[in-house]
Amino acid sequence: MTPDAILPLYDRVAPDWDRRRSRALFERGWLDRMLGVAPAHAGGRRVLDLGCGSGRPIATYLADRGCAVTGVDGAAGMVALFRQHLPRAEAIKADMRELALGRPFDAILAWNSFFHLAPADQEAMFGIFASHAAPGAALMFTSGPEASERLGEVEGAPVYHASLDPDSYRALLGQHHFTELAFAPEDPDCAGHSVWLARFAREASGSVG
Repeated sequence: MTPDAILPLYDRVAPDWDRRRSRALFERGWLDRMLGVAPAHAGGRRVLDLGCGSGRPIATYLADRGCAVTGVDGAAGMVALFRQHLPRAEAIKADMRELALGRPFDAILAWNSFFHLAPADQEAMFGIFASHAAPGAALMFTSGPEASERLGEVEGAPVYHASLDPDSYRALLGQHHFTELAFAPEDPDCAGHSVWLARFAREASGSVG
């Protein structure tokens, strides 16, 4: 299993993955923290959900709280389910590694998606995060607690995971004008996920839009 095999795998298993995906929303606390950081607008916070999957439960939760959600996923099966479950949101089939939407967002989320990328691609993603961040935007993503490459499992198939070490993520955040707000390795209140939250510190002239 290599990183490039991830999207075909998720495309193939999309219906089963969606059926089994927990709706318990153990992520709620972190999602609320992200929204608390993100700039607010009368029309709702603009949220970019990278690796959005089927839209349940995270994108649905955000949309229910008035966010204008744009979901991006490279697996066609996931995008189709997202559109079915959340027709009021925007869904885009695209590889996050090549994303260039040309517009800013108030919050950028890469939950259980970014960590499927190879280390070099993860490093490159911070430029993509920054290019889609409005001034003061929140960035939240999950990683491993330490540097590693390993195989997990999705619907009985092996799936690639990778993580940089925390100091490398901190350096990348700083290089791209993000200020770290929190890092919780293996958070016991979030099913053991390792979660990062940051704020984009660059002024409007340094971001799209």
